[in-house]
Amino acid sequence: MSALSLKIAGEGIAGAAAGIALALFCAASSSAAAPDDYRTGSERFIADISARQGFDADALRRLLARASYRQSIVDAMRRPYEGKPWRDYRTLFLTPDRIREGVRFWQNNAETLERAESTYGVKPEIIVAIIGIETNYGANLGSYPILDALTTLGFAYPPRADFFRAELEEFLLLTREEDIDPLTATGSYAGAMGKPQFIASSYRDYAVDFDGDGKRDLWNSDPDVIGSVANYFSRHGWRAGESTAHRTRLADEPPVALTIAEKRPLAPNLTAGALRDAGFDWNVNLPADTRVTLMRLDGDGDEYWIGLANFYVITRYNHSNLYAMAVHQLSEAIRTGHLGES
Repeated sequence: MSALSLKIAGEGIAGAAAGIALALFCAASSSAAAPDDYRTGSERFIADISARQGFDADALRRLLARASYRQSIVDAMRRPYEGKPWRDYRTLFLTPDRIREGVRFWQNNAETLERAESTYGVKPEIIVAIIGIETNYGANLGSYPILDALTTLGFAYPPRADFFRAELEEFLLLTREEDIDPLTATGSYAGAMGKPQFIASSYRDYAVDFDGDGKRDLWNSDPDVIGSVANYFSRHGWRAGESTAHRTRLADEPPVALTIAEKRPLAPNLTAGALRDAGFDWNVNLPADTRVTLMRLDGDGDEYWIGLANFYVITRYNHSNLYAMAVHQLSEAIRTGHLGES
């Protein structure tokens, strides 16, 4: 495929008359409910990316004309799961079915998971838990057209428009590099793709061809999915052989001088020794100089946890302590189930 063109389903690069007619129809129907910023943002984007990235402006205009503004995507962005309290959030993911399917996924991909751990140092249960939380092991890949999601958010969602316009550019580059049809690729309302739900920039930066077929396929290749998740964690500083998080106990109220993270992640800023001196206790042996984060979650009453470096790495996948804790607890349950089945 030419570096100056886009591959668009239903029309050649030159643009058949039927394809142009369809594009005009879709533009009219989708722009009727779209805010003015959507249309003007699209034109500015076309001028910018065609100049910088070598896309054919006319082909890009025809492609974006076939995207649709979707108010449901904007609405979904305004009610994220991470807004829930921990006691409600955890019930979404820590279910018997998800644990059972995680054990099955591990059994079906044991050799690949072992190879990923050997290559990247990431424990199998963490990789499996990520895939389980993101898409229930591929059962829920998302049904939103990626192009609709990224144009809607990039042109008509001011709080994060810059970010999503950058992701739209990354997505178009990805489709050119990986020979993906930009009109048929589907995923989440935020434009995340495949079983691990990588956004386009992460797909380009961290996806790997772990099955050796010459493609990086995060929709259909479990080896590529497993290797890519492991590579993502490795590149973000995962520490092989180290633990992730531990529940703590405290007899009295925590000292007011301590910084306590709640839903928002915080890089390890305390030492295990300092927390023990402050009255916290846990059931594992950690050297006094181990860097940790103290967290409080709204479970059935306040829950105090210490997160280690690997816990913070999980929050690089999704910037939420609730998400990272769900990954941690699901991974522990899957590991227990896997050992019981072995």
